[in-house]
Amino acid sequence: MIAAAGGPGPLDDSNRGSITPYSADRRAEVLDLSVRAWAPVFPKTRAAVPGFVYDAFYPEGWEARQLSDMAAVIDGEPENVDLALVDDALAGWVCTRLHPEDRMGEVSVLAVDPQYQRRGVGNALMQHSFERIKAAGMSMVMVETGDDPGHAPARAAYEAVGFERWPVARYFKNLKDGA
Repeated sequence: MIAAAGGPGPLDDSNRGSITPYSADRRAEVLDLSVRAWAPVFPKTRAAVPGFVYDAFYPEGWEARQLSDMAAVIDGEPENVDLALVDDALAGWVCTRLHPEDRMGEVSVLAVDPQYQRRGVGNALMQHSFERIKAAGMSMVMVETGDDPGHAPARAAYEAVGFERWPVARYFKNLKDGA
């Protein structure tokens, strides 16, 4: 349940909250929300990763890359996207992918508008994703996120609903400038 104090209320029937399939008429809203949701994350990410890595991933800035990546998701697999609405306002969205070869589902994108964060929207979207995955006969679900300080709230949210960390190390080496 989303805490009602100080902002938009719960995502439930008493407050006209719902989770609904993605509709292309909300495309611009979804993309705008995606930039707002990650705006606090990227400055902390930039400070935590080697500059050459950040610059390679975001040569035109993180906003341009985020818009491109999220547009590819909603345009390329709209049937996997669900929206959280509160009083018909877009509060968040999730993309759920299935990997039948591993009997696994994936929460591939989870974005919550900053004004709805810490009010249960993300949890409601994850629970909806879990139900989609279970209904497809999968036996587990995974989610990936960064290990930098900007992604700490996401890690806490995932751990709070029972995700267990799989230790992964990703390394980069700069091959420019004689390195």
